[in-house]
Amino acid sequence: MSTRLQDQPWPQLLRWMCAVLLVCVAGLCQADTDHDRARRALEAGEILPLATVLQRVERDHAGQILDVELDREKDADSARWVYKIKLLRPGGALVKLKIDGRDGSLIDQKGKNRPVQR
Repeated sequence: MSTRLQDQPWPQLLRWMCAVLLVCVAGLCQADTDHDRARRALEAGEILPLATVLQRVERDHAGQILDVELDREKDADSARWVYKIKLLRPGGALVKLKIDGRDGSLIDQKGKNRPVQR
């Protein structure tokens, strides 16, 4: 009785597991790259530390911080680091803030109810 390798279930399972592993590794590599870029920007003095930005947001805007992203936004002739912060206001309104990464100034604010300045 000869059994062909293709007829066995484990080669297909092994291929599936390898595919999943490759996707996971690619995601980790991208995350490391983003983290490294942010760390280099901080070390070069291009951005404020996240803790400093969050302290200012908490001081100036009522609500709970839900999410923070750091992006490099490029215009036609320049580029800048921007902290994008989602804030849940008392009462449930969601506000999205764009904070300049270099100096912590408010660039833009979107949401139905603007946050009350303290």
